[in-house]
Amino acid sequence: MGYRLSKIYTRTGDKGTTGLGDGRRVDKDSTRIEAIGTIDELNCLIGILITHSPPPEIEQLLTGIQHRLFDLGGELAMPGYSVMSDQAVTDLEQHLDRLNENLPPLQEFILPAGNLLAASCHHARAVCRRAERRLTQLARDENEQVNQTGLKYLNRLSDLLFVIARVLVRHDGGEEVYWRKEI
Repeated sequence: MGYRLSKIYTRTGDKGTTGLGDGRRVDKDSTRIEAIGTIDELNCLIGILITHSPPPEIEQLLTGIQHRLFDLGGELAMPGYSVMSDQAVTDLEQHLDRLNENLPPLQEFILPAGNLLAASCHHARAVCRRAERRLTQLARDENEQVNQTGLKYLNRLSDLLFVIARVLVRHDGGEEVYWRKEI
């Protein structure tokens, strides 16, 4: 494999713009770049989660998700380019169903707590929801091209991260922390 980046800095972004894959320059705080950045942040959080040694099955699943998030970021960096497939969404749904069938039904809302793995997964879930909001905002912009599969993927992924957090809290014998209504 050849070198993709031989020089890390280019100075081309020093005035607040960045380049897209199609050669266009856009503001670094544009909706598209906000979406790409939030997906990158989510990918980093999943990487941190992996470093905390989840069960091998979960680690493998999370690593695959990291690759799909790179695909999604690539789509957004190259308007009109599509790599995310409906199969990626279906795969998440299958993992969701399989993991959720072994969990007890929810009795109440749960707090993002329980243990480090579960809380980290909830953090990733919250950032995933923000990524979904950014992508929704981008899709609303009239002049922006967005593959709708990416929106579906992030929607399912946040659900999957919730279920994974429930699995991880039990991994070391922990318990979910239920919300106590005080209103």
